[in-house]
Amino acid sequence: QVQLVESGGGLVQAGGSLRLSCAASGNIFSINVMGWYRQAPGKQRELVASTTNGGSTAYADAVKGRFTISRDNARNTVYLQMNSLKPDDTAVYYCNARTYTNYYDYWGQGTQVTVSS
Repeated sequence: QVQLVESGGGLVQAGGSLRLSCAASGNIFSINVMGWYRQAPGKQRELVASTTNGGSTAYADAVKGRFTISRDNARNTVYLQMNSLKPDDTAVYYCNARTYTNYYDYWGQGTQVTVSS
């Protein structure tokens, strides 16, 4: 089992920045990929950014150049630095951990990010 606890969401004006954190605990050695997804009202959950144990990263086109995902293995924590935020970034952001075996997904409880225009 893996537990994920997110923090760092909130309300920010367009153009502002926020940093999300996700602390993992439990069977962390089973985790291969960690990432952030988001879900806006009436829309499907979508991948925002991900990072592997090997250091590879991937980003959704909508956030490239504005968001940065990073991982602190000593603290078992993954971060999402979000700059130049837009109202379209408003969503609930979920931390995700995917295991090596069976590609099992664990999810955090979600944190609300609201960007006002």
